[in-house]
Amino acid sequence: MADNTNNSKRLSDALKALKKIQDKQHGIAQSKDVTLLQRTVLLETGFLRPVIKGWYICCNPSDQIGDSTAWYANYWRFISRYLQSRFGNQYFLNPEASLLLHTGNTTVPKQITIVTKNRSANIVKLPFNTSLVIYSDQKRLSPPYETIQGLQVLSLPESLCYVGPHFFTQYPTEAEIALAMVRDLGKLLVPLVTGNCLPTAAARLAGALIFTHRPDDAHRVIHSMAQAGHKIYPHNPFQFQEPSIASSREKSPYVLRIQSMWAKWRTVVIDHFPPPPVIPPESQTYLNQIDERYIVDAYNSLSIEGYQVTDELIERIAKNGWSPDQNQHDDAHKDALAAHGYFLAFQSVKKSILKILSKSNSGEVVRKDHHEWYATLFNPIVLAGILERHQLVGYRNGPVFIKNSLHTPLPREALIDCMEALFDLIAQEPEARVRAVLGHHLFVFIHPYFDGNGRIGRFLMNALLASEGYPWTIVRMSQRNQYMSALEKASVEGDILPLTQFLAQELSQ
Repeated sequence: MADNTNNSKRLSDALKALKKIQDKQHGIAQSKDVTLLQRTVLLETGFLRPVIKGWYICCNPSDQIGDSTAWYANYWRFISRYLQSRFGNQYFLNPEASLLLHTGNTTVPKQITIVTKNRSANIVKLPFNTSLVIYSDQKRLSPPYETIQGLQVLSLPESLCYVGPHFFTQYPTEAEIALAMVRDLGKLLVPLVTGNCLPTAAARLAGALIFTHRPDDAHRVIHSMAQAGHKIYPHNPFQFQEPSIASSREKSPYVLRIQSMWAKWRTVVIDHFPPPPVIPPESQTYLNQIDERYIVDAYNSLSIEGYQVTDELIERIAKNGWSPDQNQHDDAHKDALAAHGYFLAFQSVKKSILKILSKSNSGEVVRKDHHEWYATLFNPIVLAGILERHQLVGYRNGPVFIKNSLHTPLPREALIDCMEALFDLIAQEPEARVRAVLGHHLFVFIHPYFDGNGRIGRFLMNALLASEGYPWTIVRMSQRNQYMSALEKASVEGDILPLTQFLAQELSQ
């Protein structure tokens, strides 16, 4: 009994120390932050995970060995605290890494480069094949710097001037976004005309401005360089035929990214997703066909999200409704709650589809109705007292992470603008297959809710497919790995083809 009491006391003390780390240090710990005994207890129980010698991150003890979610979720916080601890303010991220942060790139990079006044250069190896490259460059350290996610970066205009031509081919979306974010061309001209950047950078940027339909700005660069004694010849560094971002006054890099992805990907979808049926079925026939697919759809969609559901459970809820009095375990059973919510949401989606089949604009229908789908999906959990009603109103108000994904969903402050931009794109898009495939992926890419994004995303896809008579499409649990891989490929590598081909394959099942 005494041993159990002592163990409980040690764990309690360790968890109190962990709480301080989470509250004050955002889940990043050094050896000095806890006693040896506390650290031992937290490591043994899985609440702490080592990163490098002397550094740790807070974790969920239920995480499996090899689960990368905790590391990816803590990545930028760790980098920020580690660099501050080691270099103070005497560092900055190199131009490439600075631009990725300025332009809202949400992928955890495999490697970033840090420039310091410290004369020792080295590589710091981090978990899951990530790393830091650190080198010294006394000439390039000229504060003040800007701060993004707690990290010191070059300003966006400076970063554009310093990056090499490879950035425009390796990260074309980020390069376009960065150019679009430069409204005051004077800030771009300063490092060019003062000689801090090579004239080749000015030629590259002038060519990029011409390519993105800003000839007047390109002329200013050419003229300003001529006055500084440099005759330059514009050179377009991009390798694609047309820019993906239309001229606009948009300021958000996240919205610009959504618009760019849509513009670049729509042709891929048209080329690789089947055209709609020549003669779509009559509305009631179509709704009956949806009902016929309900049980199989619910089983697969819920299973993809990790719920353990059976055909019997789904069919019982569909036929008999929700009866916690008759089924005493239902009110405490998360799988049954999820199945009941899915049934209710499915009925709500059918109502939206009926509006779409009645020739309402599908983009405007889903813009208005998706909140109702979400609230209905989780209503049984509210009734069971697990969630409060206010938690289903609006989008998430904090960060969320996708298990083992390098993609980090957009920050909460970007959600409203990006969701509006997404629904604008859907409403304006003439092709149903583009609306469905890109609408589905970008909804999941944004990840506007704390939970249920996959299910709502697949409802969204099917509502948009309905607008031109495509059949209700089920993403099968047996193909989950291929599905998740295709989503990751699009989010992290910017390649929509695997997801397009995968959904076309599931369409035919």
